[in-house]
Amino acid sequence: MASFSAVSRQPGARRRLADLSGTSPDRLSGISDGIFSVGMTLLVLGLVVPTLNGLGTTEGQLWEAIRRLGPKVLVYTMSFMTLGIFWLGQGTQLGQLGRSNRHFVWIHLVFLFAVTMVPFSTLLLGSYYWLRVALIEYWLNIVLLGAALLAGLEYGLRAHLFREEETHELATLMRGRILIAQSLYAVATLLCVILPTWVSISLIILIQVNYVLAPRIPILGRF
Repeated sequence: MASFSAVSRQPGARRRLADLSGTSPDRLSGISDGIFSVGMTLLVLGLVVPTLNGLGTTEGQLWEAIRRLGPKVLVYTMSFMTLGIFWLGQGTQLGQLGRSNRHFVWIHLVFLFAVTMVPFSTLLLGSYYWLRVALIEYWLNIVLLGAALLAGLEYGLRAHLFREEETHELATLMRGRILIAQSLYAVATLLCVILPTWVSISLIILIQVNYVLAPRIPILGRF
């Protein structure tokens, strides 16, 4: 009702249904949490229990099968951190909203589309971790996540959707975090051109661990 009144107060403005849609930040937060929870759950489906010889399976055979799952477990862990980091980032942005509109919502729906692609990117990289194409596809998924989150920030600032007292600090911190993180991910991924892909994957994981732990160390705190 408050959003309807806000539109109706504009003198001489002719209301459109589009002007009244997407005005509830709570609905955007709700669908975001739902998609993130489903996306995080779907990640584990890439970890399939090995099919061996039933009762004839030996301890050694099972250990070897588990060892072969190692790359998929590593990529699963990396993707879970990826989604966790972006969930926190989006939550920070949505938490500063004073109001919303349909354009802002559609930007975040693009962001959520990228979230739904993470399980596929995870399965692809876990299955073909030694191939550059799989790694680059995974990185492009991260790029889309970051670009959509940045687009939401910039549009929200231009449309004055954030609470005024938070605007300057929010813009500085979030823009800096997104751009620095995307730059680090890009450098780590591009190293696969001259180095084995496991080096790039290891660096991406280290970058993510830094964001997960958020250590109060001056040189790391800048990233």
